[in-house]
Amino acid sequence: MSKSIKLLAMFALIAGVSACAQQEEEYIVVDPEPISVEPVYTGKYK
Repeated sequence: MSKSIKLLAMFALIAGVSACAQQEEEYIVVDPEPISVEPVYTGKYK
């Protein structure tokens, strides 16, 4: 085989292996914002 065919076959093999490799998923954890604010105790007669 010629060198160009070998080079193309090697590139195709490497591309196929890298495409089939297991990819890690990123997990992003976002803390939810409170829906409402708790009322502040200001005293009995205010």
